[in-house]
Amino acid sequence: MAQFQAKSNICPFATVRGRWFEAHKCNSSEEPSMQKLIIRGDPGIRKGAVIEYDGEEFVCFGINRNGDWHGPDRPQLWCTVGKPDEEEDYETRNYIPNFLDVEAVDAEAITVIQAKAEA
Repeated sequence: MAQFQAKSNICPFATVRGRWFEAHKCNSSEEPSMQKLIIRGDPGIRKGAVIEYDGEEFVCFGINRNGDWHGPDRPQLWCTVGKPDEEEDYETRNYIPNFLDVEAVDAEAITVIQAKAEA
């Protein structure tokens, strides 16, 4: 059985279909900024939007819209947001979705800088 050694900022602890993959910045001193943001209400954003929340600028990599038919009185947008330099990590799934921080905010707390990605 081969031993698996972790690199300095790589934490190999998950498998997908029997294969190991590496999740970056697991024990790094740098705080990862990719997170799930649940927005109550619709501020009019779509995939690729640039928003400002809590004094920081984020890019919406993916958005799931919930609650249109049966659910709360306002729709909810479940967004995966992060810094622009984390887009490649999102596209290549170089993160573990279950371990992302989750925050829920009202649509009024979001400042929309760009409503959707440029075509």
